[in-house]
Amino acid sequence: MKKIKIYIAGHNGMVGRSIHNYLKRNNIGKIIVTSKKKLNLENFSKVDKFLQKNNPDVIINCAGKVGGILANNNYPTEFLNENIAIQTNLIKSSYLNNIEHFINLGSSYIYPKKSKQPIKESFLLTGSLEKTNEAYALAKIVGLKMCEFYNSQYNRTYLTLMPCNLYGPNDNFDKEKSHFLPALIKKVIQNKKEYNKSIEIWGTGKPKREVMHVDDLASAIGFILIKKIKKDKKLLRLIKRSSVINVGSGVEYTISNFAKIISKLLNNNNKLSFNKKYPDGTMRKILDSSLIRSLGWKPKIEIKEGLKETINWYKKNYLK
Repeated sequence: MKKIKIYIAGHNGMVGRSIHNYLKRNNIGKIIVTSKKKLNLENFSKVDKFLQKNNPDVIINCAGKVGGILANNNYPTEFLNENIAIQTNLIKSSYLNNIEHFINLGSSYIYPKKSKQPIKESFLLTGSLEKTNEAYALAKIVGLKMCEFYNSQYNRTYLTLMPCNLYGPNDNFDKEKSHFLPALIKKVIQNKKEYNKSIEIWGTGKPKREVMHVDDLASAIGFILIKKIKKDKKLLRLIKRSSVINVGSGVEYTISNFAKIISKLLNNNNKLSFNKKYPDGTMRKILDSSLIRSLGWKPKIEIKEGLKETINWYKKNYLK
């Protein structure tokens, strides 16, 4: 088999870095990357010229604007516009340049707020979205639907992988833009310096979240990519039925339990307090990942091991 060329869009983010490392470590393909400065993914002409010049066999799209509840509430137009533009440009240009393999990364935010649990791929568009991240979710739905329509109209096998909440090294720890887990890690570390002061949790602490280490997602992408290149019949039959595949760990905790685990890892004995003026978001969210499990993939990184690694990365990079 020839050495395939793989373009990773968004290689500098947490997910992109992890995928890059996984592919290099396992000697999968020749990797193509470029910076935001050199390639504006929101500009179709530039995207098309870049793909014509580099002629990749595979595109893995993990580029886009991401953030937590505060960022989604404050900048909905940016979340909608930027994410739709990036996905549209990459998918359209992939087709025009006859790039066979396109793997798009979605988000579990695309599922209805009141979905039955665990959430199956078929639950998409069966109810209203969670308002706190509606713009981001709508943009991601446009991307996965574009993959689906190109598959049906032009006989492509484009695929969207739908991960649960991710965490790990290179995560975003910004106060406004971070997701709940890096925000918790930062908060518990900062709180440890303040003897007898409680650790403030936004909301009630009762919502349950499924989380997965980013390296497990990278392994899932590598696993699917190899099967796609080898034209695995079971995978191709699955894509014909559904161009969306959930990727989750199957492990869920309440927000308050996550805070307790992080506190224990950091030897912080301060109590939790709950600021209920902040919204909880969806009360429970766990994906049904039986489709990808049926192909033979499963996650490997245990939550305490993954959190310990993430905490150490944060300390090394932010607490110098």
